[in-house]
Amino acid sequence: MRLAKYLALTGCCSRRAATRLIRDGHVRIDDRLANHIDSVTLIETPEGLRSAEQIYVNDEAVQPVEAKAYWLFNKAVGTDSRLLAHLPNSLIHLLPESPRLYPIGRLDKDSRGLLILTNDGELTHKLMHPNFGHAKTYHVQVDRAFDDTFLANMAAGVSYKDVTTLPCIMQRLAADKYQITLTQGLNRQIRRMSQALGFKVIDLKRVSIQSLQLGDLAEGSMRPLSSAELTELLASVACPESCAD
Repeated sequence: MRLAKYLALTGCCSRRAATRLIRDGHVRIDDRLANHIDSVTLIETPEGLRSAEQIYVNDEAVQPVEAKAYWLFNKAVGTDSRLLAHLPNSLIHLLPESPRLYPIGRLDKDSRGLLILTNDGELTHKLMHPNFGHAKTYHVQVDRAFDDTFLANMAAGVSYKDVTTLPCIMQRLAADKYQITLTQGLNRQIRRMSQALGFKVIDLKRVSIQSLQLGDLAEGSMRPLSSAELTELLASVACPESCAD
């Protein structure tokens, strides 16, 4: 198996991140630096799959491939999605020791709602790849009431800094609240779109990713995906040739 794919399967990182780590000289196979054409030999054990070679990322041994786990988490405002142990409000302090789970993407510290937690690097790769255009839906409250022109301008795409956002789906929820479905994931995109049109976001909650719904899961809680949820999610991210590598 190609090294980058193996690293993704271990949950160490996504396949794209693994490719970058290999390129930048942060991955070793036994006592030598790895390169992008390297493969590993897989050995099946009672605990799962492991490489016959010893693999290191940033001088830390890579753990064997664990059984895949898929969880839904309702992130609260103030929780930092980065897995940094020195941050007291980091998500890492809320996760179980085993299996090792990682969030697919992030929510800003001042945003809340649905995060997918998994150790499936392949799913992470598919959901994060820019060629996909996966749908993510948010409920957003701004600092004052808006008119239908605001909804139309948001839906058509908004220019700020050096970008123009792709068209999106907008729906009014209240005088000062809307639902937005995006197919791209620019940094702080919804906040910057709203700000460019003269509004400040005061509450932002992600309620769905593809087929997966946050539902009534309590804030700060997590649960495993049901078999039906997982089947539908995996079917919705079947990878086209354009993102297979």
